[in-house]
Amino acid sequence: MTTTAAAATIDLLSAAGVRRFYTVPGESFLELMDEVAARPELELISTRHESGAAFMAEAEGKLTGRPAVAMATRAVGATNLAIGVHTAHQDSTPMLVLLGQVETDHLGKEAFQEVDLPRFFGQLSTFAATVHRSDRAADTVARALQAATSGRPGPAVVAFPSDVLGRPGQPAAPRLPARPTPLANAGQVAAAAELLRSARRPVAIVGEGAQDGHDVLTRLAERYGIGVYSAFRRQDTFPNSHPNYLGHLTLGTLPDLLQPLREADVVLVLGSRLDEVTTQTYSVPVAGSQVIQVDEDPRTLGSVVPLALGVVAQPVGFAAALAVHPGAPAAHPGAPTDPTTDWSAAHRRYLELSDPAAGHEAAENGVHPTDVMAALRRHLGTDTVVTNDAGNFSVFGHRYWRFERPRTQVAPISGAMGYAVPAAVGVALAAPERRVLALAGDGGFLMTGQELETAARYGAEPLVVVFQNTLYGTIAMHQARSMGRTGGIDIGRVDLAGFARSLGAATRGVDDERHLDDALRELDAESGPRVLVVQTDPDVLTPTTRLSGLMGAPA
Repeated sequence: MTTTAAAATIDLLSAAGVRRFYTVPGESFLELMDEVAARPELELISTRHESGAAFMAEAEGKLTGRPAVAMATRAVGATNLAIGVHTAHQDSTPMLVLLGQVETDHLGKEAFQEVDLPRFFGQLSTFAATVHRSDRAADTVARALQAATSGRPGPAVVAFPSDVLGRPGQPAAPRLPARPTPLANAGQVAAAAELLRSARRPVAIVGEGAQDGHDVLTRLAERYGIGVYSAFRRQDTFPNSHPNYLGHLTLGTLPDLLQPLREADVVLVLGSRLDEVTTQTYSVPVAGSQVIQVDEDPRTLGSVVPLALGVVAQPVGFAAALAVHPGAPAAHPGAPTDPTTDWSAAHRRYLELSDPAAGHEAAENGVHPTDVMAALRRHLGTDTVVTNDAGNFSVFGHRYWRFERPRTQVAPISGAMGYAVPAAVGVALAAPERRVLALAGDGGFLMTGQELETAARYGAEPLVVVFQNTLYGTIAMHQARSMGRTGGIDIGRVDLAGFARSLGAATRGVDDERHLDDALRELDAESGPRVLVVQTDPDVLTPTTRLSGLMGAPA
């Protein structure tokens, strides 16, 4: 059977389970948009900016584990998409990027809006290609889909010259599963069991590759008496209330929370590439710790620290085999028999530090961000999916929100500003039955807040909380610490509630913590996207840092 290249491509993606295509429409891929719009099982989501489209697709992939599609036109659209593609790459998120390109005869001439797209995206993607023959279009996308979901997942990019999509194409079948999932090797399971059984202070770091493993990971931790850390912005990989949970390896993790990791004799790394933040600028695991790293991508193993054991396997499957291995010690759930693996004091310290009601120094000019998190904890349940932007305000979200269920945190390891709002829209569209909370600073909100219009148009209902302190707090903190002065960090006191309201959102503004609960209750009664703008104290940079204190310190 012969069809068009565009139809064959969309047939393939529909059969593979792709459901949403996020885009800013462009003239170079008209046939792709037309094919998506014509199919009732698919959604074509028109966004306000390509970065929003890319963040939405990335967030859906992060939530579901299945790729969504971001589409854009030529160089101008593709470069706008790049921030979301970079996020998908650093966060190991499956994602497909379909791009329009100049006509085949114009390639290589620097035609209107032309750039070599595979070359441009080469470092940001797991696969990048240009389709030169219409009969191979669907097969090229099948290979891209395979690459996006194989080993370490990531973004795969395919460019279509605009004259290719309407020409005759050939159907292609999805190449899924991409390759057999690596299974736990009996010898490696036995070796890991022996290392953990003989360890005095075993610790685990669980990351993006260990999603959906709560039951398995808790059994493993209890069986071997392992203390568990979550990798950066992967707090939902292990239930935070579990007595073996030790905390989140985030920006500026407090020293007393890190002490168990520094003292660990064996460190089991499950599904984390040990990024810079997780390793606290590559300072942990410390020299002398025996590290076991388990990942589906062999390129990840040993790339950051030397290993006692490197295992190419699906991390949760390996953990399941390890938990039932005959060499595992017989420990009672939550209370290991060996007192050296009693993590109760460390877990208690985590609970104390993550309690927003524990008290703090009063804010003098606006609401203290800790009080915002306390109100959100009172108002929302643990089934809420939380998205967040980059910025100092996010430290309060990471510290005070406790994640008890898998796939409830959608946050950028890449540290991209502008992520929270479009990510929340993508999550709400992909899972309309879920409650979605976005945490944003005014800097990030002013970058992508226009995607509230997208949310309103498609009936998505995220709750967006904006911490408005009128400055780029992270940069102010670094400037104050290193230079003793600030510059270029001011943000105007924009009427963010009015801006959000003009885009179709219900809004409330709060400048006194006593009004937080009422505002949240009122917003809960509204439909569509909802925005709470909180005037927060610009002096309060983190739970432990004030700008005035840094400015008064010697440079």
